[in-house]
Amino acid sequence: MVSGTSEGTGRPALEEKILAEQLRPSSEERKYIHGVAERLLAAIAESGKAEGMVVGSIARDTWVKGDRDLDVFMLFSPDLPREVLEAEGLALARSVARKFTDTFCEKYAEHPYINATIESIDVDLVPCYNVASAASIQSAVDRTPFHTRYITEKINGLVDDVLLAKQFAKAGGIYGSDQMTEGFSGYLCELLVLHYGGFTPLLRAASAWGPHLKIDIEHHAAKEFDEPLIVIDPVDPRRNVAAAVSLDRMAEFVELARGYLDTPSEAFFVQPPLRGISRDELAAILSRRGTALCAVTFATPPFIEEIVVPQLKRSTGAICDLLGRNGFVVHHAHYRMDTERCMLLFELLTDDLPPIRRHEGPPVWNRTNAEKFLEKYQGALLPGPFIENGRYVMEVPREFGHAADLLSSPALLNVGVGRHIRISLGKDWCVFEGADCWQEEFAAFIAGFFSRCSPLVRIRRGRQGQ
Repeated sequence: MVSGTSEGTGRPALEEKILAEQLRPSSEERKYIHGVAERLLAAIAESGKAEGMVVGSIARDTWVKGDRDLDVFMLFSPDLPREVLEAEGLALARSVARKFTDTFCEKYAEHPYINATIESIDVDLVPCYNVASAASIQSAVDRTPFHTRYITEKINGLVDDVLLAKQFAKAGGIYGSDQMTEGFSGYLCELLVLHYGGFTPLLRAASAWGPHLKIDIEHHAAKEFDEPLIVIDPVDPRRNVAAAVSLDRMAEFVELARGYLDTPSEAFFVQPPLRGISRDELAAILSRRGTALCAVTFATPPFIEEIVVPQLKRSTGAICDLLGRNGFVVHHAHYRMDTERCMLLFELLTDDLPPIRRHEGPPVWNRTNAEKFLEKYQGALLPGPFIENGRYVMEVPREFGHAADLLSSPALLNVGVGRHIRISLGKDWCVFEGADCWQEEFAAFIAGFFSRCSPLVRIRRGRQGQ
């Protein structure tokens, strides 16, 4: 049980220490970031083209110390056509950014926006429609200002609990609704703290969660959802805020909640260092495991992570099926998107197979097909056709006896890989085997590939290693 409360707050002394030393931004940091935000809002107002609004955790005062992400929305009239909003919004964002920095670039979500580095702060300048309600949104970003207003109105007294919940999820490796993480967004953490009334009540409830849990804070769900965790957006009853949370990330949150309540420790709030692996270490791991490793690398398609990563996931599954159909049993597979290159990594029980394989034909009593099978194979040099369990069986030459040969063949392009992945593979791809799969930019990914464990197991092992 969590015990040892700090005087005056009623909060466990451990959590108060973590808040004071790690999580609460200093007054100087708050003043600095809010000062930059005010100047950006003034620049937007001077243009006379849109209304500026700070959104996200900085606006809601729920950001963790050291986080320097500032989201500034530019709210345009909802009467503007979509193409005009994109053109004028992007032009205004560029104009505002140029007043503060030369370091900015254009990015794309549902429509384009500007990302800039302004006085060491990562700033997004995002155009959206200034709609009257979330029910009137014309694009997904139009909903964000309503999130900010909702949380700001209701978060009083629970800011510290939100900071703890966010850092708890970050340290557990389950924070972020991006496609690689499939975890808990900042907004979701805020809603869960609001719903349960604090960090500790959230953990107590989460320790008993099960799949398809539904939370509807405002009791106004407008549709049914089938995701593992369902949290109805209080500003939009048609949306599940937890839609990105995978079953595994939900289970890991449950595990972490149980572990922390059982044995509270600062380790639950400390993000583990990112460790890589050397080529020699990889060779030693493969020698110990006795498995084979193959990697497919190719140029990263020129699209955002939200588009590329789901296609990497689909492609990895399709190639696993291809390997399986050809007799290569996949023990574990994963994928990684890097800035320049992507890697699909496959650990196989073996990457070499005999030059022959078994080929089953039709049942003997299926006369037409049985006779065709006999006619096709009766002159073959390999054994067969013979009858087994009432059907013809033949031994035939194996097309690919080595996994890398299969992965290097055009067969790779004829499976269900994602469209953008197929285009990139069509230009060029490389196949590596064994320790040669090691590449510096993927060293941390490969290290994680061979050191899988649940977040709680990692924390407990870390304690034992101290």
